[in-house]
Amino acid sequence: MALELSSLQKAVSALAGVLAKSDDREFMSHLDEVTRNAIKSGAIQHFEFTYELCWKFIKRWLEAHVSATAIDGVTRRELFRLAAESRLIDNVEQWMRYHEARNLTSLTYQPEIAERVYNTAHDFAPDAARLLAALEARND
Repeated sequence: MALELSSLQKAVSALAGVLAKSDDREFMSHLDEVTRNAIKSGAIQHFEFTYELCWKFIKRWLEAHVSATAIDGVTRRELFRLAAESRLIDNVEQWMRYHEARNLTSLTYQPEIAERVYNTAHDFAPDAARLLAALEARND
């Protein structure tokens, strides 16, 4: 069964777009601190949303192509291990790092944590795009 990937496509694109804007030094230099922080916060929110979609699409693909019963109730690490075995992702530990960063976003706001998650979002964006490409290539 083919997965409807448009929501993931939009999320991956939006994350890449907001990260590109936040990395544009010329653009950012003309903004006040509140606006710069709002753009970084937006990048973190896009990371959260895109990460959530990624792991849910991994789960859906594995349920459809491996076994729904084998996926039911597995830990996130096991889910990512199965995804790596199925060549949807490359590095289980990296995806666990994204999972940990996502969990940090639910903590009380701390600038140091926000900056760490923002930096992790930069690592995550190309991996999310690679996952999307793998899903698109094997979406039957």
